[in-house]
Amino acid sequence: MDDFQYRSGQLFAEDVNLDELAAKVGTPMYVYSKKTLLGHFKKLRKAFAELNPIICYSIKSCGNINLLKLLASEGSGMDVVSGGELYRAQLANADMSKVVYAGVGKTDAEIKQGIDAGIGYFNIESEAEFENIASIAQQMGQVAHAALRVNPDIYDPKTHVKTNTGKKETKFGVDIERAKRFFESYGENPHCKPTAIHLHIGSPIYSPEPYVLAITKALILIDELRASGYTIDTLDIGGGFAADYESGKSPDWQDYADAIVPLLKDKGLKIILEPGRTISANAGILVTRVQYLKKGGNKKFVIVDTGMHHLIRPAMYDAFHFLWPTQVDSSQEPTVRKEEMDLPGLQLTDVVGPVCESSDVFAKQRMLPPMQRGDLLAIFSAGAYGMVMASNYNAMVRPPEILVDGDQSLTIRHRETYEQLVADELQTSPV
Repeated sequence: MDDFQYRSGQLFAEDVNLDELAAKVGTPMYVYSKKTLLGHFKKLRKAFAELNPIICYSIKSCGNINLLKLLASEGSGMDVVSGGELYRAQLANADMSKVVYAGVGKTDAEIKQGIDAGIGYFNIESEAEFENIASIAQQMGQVAHAALRVNPDIYDPKTHVKTNTGKKETKFGVDIERAKRFFESYGENPHCKPTAIHLHIGSPIYSPEPYVLAITKALILIDELRASGYTIDTLDIGGGFAADYESGKSPDWQDYADAIVPLLKDKGLKIILEPGRTISANAGILVTRVQYLKKGGNKKFVIVDTGMHHLIRPAMYDAFHFLWPTQVDSSQEPTVRKEEMDLPGLQLTDVVGPVCESSDVFAKQRMLPPMQRGDLLAIFSAGAYGMVMASNYNAMVRPPEILVDGDQSLTIRHRETYEQLVADELQTSPV
């Protein structure tokens, strides 16, 4: 799963003692494991090796430039959804021909930026967007390349409604019937060439079956388009592969590949994957310190120094994150990570943050080891949609990010200061 493991009751990130790290850096802090991040990328690449896919890591899941550099150095492309993410990919020295650009609201400036950068594909979300990209490319004297995002009306019922994107009625892409009409209108456009089909049915997807159904529909569409004389040489099957927020809950990468590869290996198509959380989620944790213990009625509350302003997934999606003290008795070392733990001496506990919102809760009525003020708590599987969604709500500063490599640790983003928090407000200027 990852390289965050207990040794004699002490949690380590690879070979770094997290209590000793926290004493140097302070809390809260995001901690990433280089070995885990690159290990996940390599395992995914190996599982799909028969297709020789372009793997475009989804920057929106975890976008620190230093982590992107590690992935780019291994040959990863990038999936971006904004000009800012494209800029991060450029700073990470990513191969621009391996960049795909998604998002329903690309601005003219962002489109020009993508064309200038020489990205591989714009993922087209609507007819109006295609017309605009083609017009801008013509004005620039350039040729853009496009992948039409098609909604196959397939979804995983386990996927949260807020991250389900494969249904017909969604703001993303076009349905299959409209896709055929799209190519009748735009399939021969000389300024923006639509030679690819793009799928993304949601995230996380907890089984291969939705991919099989979606890809099968896409291949039928591709055959029909080719029969009509259109050049379709690429299929982007998107991302959404799950991560183990609980031990063994998600399929292995090979399980996905075993179902998907046979569908695609003889189709004469270049294949693109857009994984995010399956690479980064378990490569990061959020370490926080207990501030106070409190009783409310029959409930026991543990109040920590991080909250929804640093990790919003529990508040936004009712998402589960395993959490556990960084130091425990050996009898309480978790050999698996489950919502319901059965170990000696556990107590029913709510873990909450400092934000002035009732939804600022990490765990409700969870069986956890007893904790005291000053203890450290690790929130696992925080490497995806963690720091990238952090905010300054309640005028709180964002935490640092630390990269661990063996027994070495490196600050890859410093803790924000109050001065940085207000700097842009103090520099007023006439409009």
